[in-house]
Amino acid sequence: MLEVIGKGLASESHPVPLLFVHGGEHAAWCWDEHFLDFFGAEGYRALALSLRGHGTSSNSKPPRACSIADYVQDVCSVVDHLSQTPVMIGHSLGGFVVQKYLESHVAPAGVLVASTPPQGAAAALLRTAELLLRKAARHPRLTAKAMMRGESLPGFNELERVRSMFFSVHTPESLVASYTELLQNEQIGRAALDMVFLNLPKPHRVSTPLLVLGAQCDRSVTPQEVHATARAHHAQAEIFPNMGHDMMLEPGWLAVAQRIQTWLRTQGL
Repeated sequence: MLEVIGKGLASESHPVPLLFVHGGEHAAWCWDEHFLDFFGAEGYRALALSLRGHGTSSNSKPPRACSIADYVQDVCSVVDHLSQTPVMIGHSLGGFVVQKYLESHVAPAGVLVASTPPQGAAAALLRTAELLLRKAARHPRLTAKAMMRGESLPGFNELERVRSMFFSVHTPESLVASYTELLQNEQIGRAALDMVFLNLPKPHRVSTPLLVLGAQCDRSVTPQEVHATARAHHAQAEIFPNMGHDMMLEPGWLAVAQRIQTWLRTQGL
């Protein structure tokens, strides 16, 4: 069973639904915080799913065994229950999943928000490894325990780590603290290998028009990687200043939502 949160109703002006796909350590809640209500109020049917093993979605496999293909199947399962193929909107890992989905499916439009690039997540993992090494030097026992469990970061719920990976210095500490409580450790396994080299996106197979967005202060997916994603899909990248990786949760989220809405209108959606 997959968790799906829906807001709003399709309108005559916007009959095509929007489907939001979250990134690692997150779930559908990250879109429900602001975006679902925003687009619901604008006359869209806006839905967000939690990929298997995330949020309240069940998982028949061990977390480390889940692949990108499994996550794409989760997206397909939701799409199959909709009356129309939705606009696909993915963040980070979710953007990677959206790219893989669009290789074999056509959607009215797609939006990649701070998405893992089609070149893969190797560079991001190296940056994470650097953080791990710094952490290991201070907390070797905690690091060893996390590595044995296959967790993404030791002591991940520390505010400094959450801010470093997901938020800019401009985000109030109170917001970082509240979102820290909602994050969950991501099991490093097959999906990570897929994102490094086993199952990279093939942009030449994607015909859906894409909007590619990134954040100036993103340490997880750099602006350079966002530009690389845009080039691969023959699109233009747009970088939002003074924002971190979680563009849908940062204080400037409204500007991101409005840019997506404006672009959807140019697509007749």
